[in-house]
Amino acid sequence: MKAAVIESVGRAVVTEVPDPTPGPREVVVEVAACGLCGTDLHILQGEFAPKLPIVPGHEFAGTVVGTGTRVTEVAVGDRVAVDPNLHCHECRYCRTGHNNLCERYAAIGVTTAGGAARYAVAPVANCVKLPEHVRTEDAALIEPLSCAVRGYDVLRSRLGAHVLVYGSGTMGLMMLELAKRTGAARVDVVDRNPGRLETARRLGVTASAANADELDRPQGWDLVIDATGNAAAIQDGLGRVAKAGTFLQFGVSDSATRVTIDPYRIYNQEITITGSMAVLHSFERAAELFANGVLDPDVFISDRIPLERYPQALEQFAAGVGRKILVVP
Repeated sequence: MKAAVIESVGRAVVTEVPDPTPGPREVVVEVAACGLCGTDLHILQGEFAPKLPIVPGHEFAGTVVGTGTRVTEVAVGDRVAVDPNLHCHECRYCRTGHNNLCERYAAIGVTTAGGAARYAVAPVANCVKLPEHVRTEDAALIEPLSCAVRGYDVLRSRLGAHVLVYGSGTMGLMMLELAKRTGAARVDVVDRNPGRLETARRLGVTASAANADELDRPQGWDLVIDATGNAAAIQDGLGRVAKAGTFLQFGVSDSATRVTIDPYRIYNQEITITGSMAVLHSFERAAELFANGVLDPDVFISDRIPLERYPQALEQFAAGVGRKILVVP
C-alpha cells in the first residue's frame, strides 16, 4: 500500500509499504483523511518519535475493512474515528488515572505506523463509531478536538470568565469555540497572521489583534491560553494573567524553548500555571461534541491534499498557510 514515511530527520517521502495485518483485538481502517499536526513537524525534526522511519498520522478516521479474530464491537463497513493513544495500563501514572502521562508512552503515528497511509491498524478499544450524519472525511478533526477538551478539563473554567487565546490556528480556534460554549463572558484572540484572525472573527471572537496591547485590558484575563508553542507568545501571555487567573500551556513547544517567570507575582497574585498533554478520557466526549456540531468542518479544514503530496503538505503546514490541512489517501 502507499504511505507517507518520515525516513530520517528532515526527510519525508511517499512510498510503498506492506499492507497491515490486525492482531486479535485490532482492526484495519481504510483511511478517509488524516490531519497534519505540530507533532508531525516535531517528528520530522527528530523529536517525539523514538525511532525512524515511521508512518506518521495520529489524526485520522475511516472505514473498517478488516477485523481481528476477537473483535466484536465493530464490523467491516463501520465508520470510525481513531484515538491514537496507546497506554500500558500498568505504570504508576496509568494506575492513578493519568494515562496520557504513561511511562511507556506510545501512539499510533508516533511510535507505531499511523494514518498517513491507505490503511492503518488500531486497537478496537480506540475506535469510536461515527453517526450517519458525520462525514468520515471530516472526522479527523475529532482527535485534535479531544485534545482541546482535555485542555478545558485542566482549566476547570467557571462561568463568566474573560479568556485570551494566543494563536488562531486549528487548536486556537478550537479553544475559542469551547470557551464560547463553556460560558466565557468574552474571548479575545491574538495572532500575527491576518488570515487566521479573520477566521477567528468569523467564528465570533469578542476582539482580536496582532498584539495584546491593542486589546487595552490592563487588568488582564482570567484564563490565558497559549496555542502557539512560540516562546515570545508564551512570555507575553504569562504577563497577561489577571490576579487569581490561570495560564494554560496548550501549544507544543520544541524542547529547547525557554521563558522566564516571576515567582513573587505568582505567589502574591495566586496565579496558576498549568499544562495539558494530549488526550485523557476526552475522545468520546469530543466525538459527541463533533457530532452535535460544536465545530464547522468547512471552516476549520482549509486544505484537502492528496497523500502523494504529503511532503508538500508538511511544508505548507510548517509555513503557517491555511488552517487544518488533511491528507487524503
